[in-house]
Amino acid sequence: MAENQTTANSQGFEVDIDPPPDRSFMLFGRDVSTIPCFRNSFLYGISFGIGVGFLAFLKTSRPQLSTHIGFGTFMATTFGYWFPCRYTWSKQKFDMALMQKALQQQAIYEGTEKERELEAKTESA
Repeated sequence: MAENQTTANSQGFEVDIDPPPDRSFMLFGRDVSTIPCFRNSFLYGISFGIGVGFLAFLKTSRPQLSTHIGFGTFMATTFGYWFPCRYTWSKQKFDMALMQKALQQQAIYEGTEKERELEAKTESA
């Protein structure tokens, strides 16, 4: 394995010539770090699943049952966080698209007769 090459700059500090490659996890041909809500959903799901599974084991002392309870909690927490997060994200994306279109229209109408008509309509309403 080749090591990163370094060189000295004008101040004498070493500068990385070859930065380390980006680490990414591909799932079905898609980088999961680019999927909105993926990271938080799985972090919450994993931590709650481990916590509840461990508590179930402490309560029942039955490893198979506590594993099932922990995995069920993981799935419920992951999907319970994923769907509201994605809904909120898509709603915000839709609202941003509407706002961008409105701002583009505002830029087009600025200083024209159409802008004065629209201002008159909004003031009278």
